[in-house]
Amino acid sequence: MTTPTKQKAKFNALRVAEIRRLTDDAVEVSFEVPEELREDYDYLPGQYVALRAQIGGREVRRSYSICDVPSGGLIRVAIKKNLGGAFSTWANEELTVGTTIEVMNPQGAFTPKTHVTSLNDADEIVEEELAGLTAPHLVAIAAGSGITPIMSIAQAVLDTSTDATFELVYANKGGGDVMFAEKIGDLKDKYPARFAVHHILSREQRVNPLFSGRIDDEKLSLLLDRVIQTDQVREWFLCGPFELVQLCRDELDGKGVDSRNIRFELFSTGKPSEGPQQGNTGRPVTADPKGKNVTVSFTLDGLSGEVESPVSANETILNAALRTRPDVPFACAGGVCGTCRAKVIEGEYEMDENYALEADEVAKGYVLTCQTRAKSDRIVVDYDA
Repeated sequence: MTTPTKQKAKFNALRVAEIRRLTDDAVEVSFEVPEELREDYDYLPGQYVALRAQIGGREVRRSYSICDVPSGGLIRVAIKKNLGGAFSTWANEELTVGTTIEVMNPQGAFTPKTHVTSLNDADEIVEEELAGLTAPHLVAIAAGSGITPIMSIAQAVLDTSTDATFELVYANKGGGDVMFAEKIGDLKDKYPARFAVHHILSREQRVNPLFSGRIDDEKLSLLLDRVIQTDQVREWFLCGPFELVQLCRDELDGKGVDSRNIRFELFSTGKPSEGPQQGNTGRPVTADPKGKNVTVSFTLDGLSGEVESPVSANETILNAALRTRPDVPFACAGGVCGTCRAKVIEGEYEMDENYALEADEVAKGYVLTCQTRAKSDRIVVDYDA
């Protein structure tokens, strides 16, 4: 995989330049990137940004994938309104052009190996040689707003290659829920021989029953056997709800697909929330003067910090660190985005969930601090590693 250079996660205030409605409950929001911040907001197709705003008197953070190919001066994200979602509802119903929002610089490794362009060098193509494959075939399986990073990846691959092909399986409830319908149509017109899309609608009847109803294991197996030439696919991109992504991973594994060729990204873990994101401010915890405490030591931006955490609180490293350094990076606080990634230098630990780190990163001691708890008297982590 072509891995983007890891940038320190930091927020800057960016102005909303345009809001474009995609569906009845989804908008595309464009942010202006001033010249002096172009370097900070350089990105690769498939990466995401975290947005931070004051809504209802409290700070709310959410991560959204960048939905367009890199182009100087603009960052575009798509925001679909979720039932009960504070940020997504606000963005769809109240956000206006001219509003300034705190936007984190791009993060994430849901990026293609095949072709890469960047925001600052949109006209420069960096092409990776693919041994034994002169015409790489890439496939994406997405549902709902999971299409967001796929749009950036598909367009970048097709635009910067003369022979790569891209196939998209896109699941939605109905035709009116299809985000980027016009752009998908444009890609089909522009690359009729190299881009194919298969719309699957769960609540609308289509001529071919294979493209109607929810994607279950039987339907997915038929799609992989009859529609997609699985053994010819160079890279897989899976993005959407937890259940769909896991189903696809299991099915591909059963067909012998090398996991190194499968990229996946989740928008949620599918598990119910236990309340407000504790990481927003660091929940009120204090060292226990009479009980047992864990020493959490960390390095961020070259500066060291240390905090005592009571064993009885069972708090995460992120939560503890935020009590002394509110600028510790995080976004989803759910083990999905990877923004709070750090390397454990010393100590024993346990990571509850991980939907963002690669196996080799975990083997080297990297953890998601929002999901990691110390299991020794002292733990030392490095956010700069």
